[in-house]
Amino acid sequence: PVPGTSPPVTSVFYPSTVTSEQIEHLHRRFKQLSRDQLTIRKENFDSIPDLEFNPIRGKIVHAFFDKRNLRQESDGLADEINFEDFLTIMSYFRPIEMNMDEEQLDRFRKEKLKFLFHMYDSDHDGKITLQEYRNVVEELLSGNPHLEKESARSIADGAMMEAASICVGQMGPDQVYEGITFEDFLKMWQGIDIETKMHVRFLNMETIAHCY
Repeated sequence: PVPGTSPPVTSVFYPSTVTSEQIEHLHRRFKQLSRDQLTIRKENFDSIPDLEFNPIRGKIVHAFFDKRNLRQESDGLADEINFEDFLTIMSYFRPIEMNMDEEQLDRFRKEKLKFLFHMYDSDHDGKITLQEYRNVVEELLSGNPHLEKESARSIADGAMMEAASICVGQMGPDQVYEGITFEDFLKMWQGIDIETKMHVRFLNMETIAHCY
């Protein structure tokens, strides 16, 4: 879309139930972030109040430029994203459509979990290692002044071992768990309502994203 013009009201990645008014609203938000440019760069996220004090701010911003989330064949991070890319990222946060069948719901859930998995898998190797998991937990807990860094590390270690037991069963004393694959990640989230755990406040022109 050209700044100042109306965006397309449909997208190959966005659900058909999204109204033209919602697309217009997202386009206004895009223009606000990009300062009326054709693309958004990482530095455009610096002035967003909702992200300023978010402990995983860096991971949220990276998720918008992660080529895996942009459904590109190549790996790594994009330098900038256009409005279509923006809609692609926003599609991961869309609500359930009432007319979805079981197969569509399963695909919908996996898409959301894949996005979340990518936020943890910082080295893009297809596994969440103990160190990557620990980093996310420590970042999430960094805003708590009453929690020591060692305590956060212990919490991360314990959570990772619990994840390992879910995925591979009881581990032997000499067994090394290499990390959580996406298939493991799906097991961990089985029975948990991802739709209420992962959302975005983007239609509010004063806020941006909130992921946990």
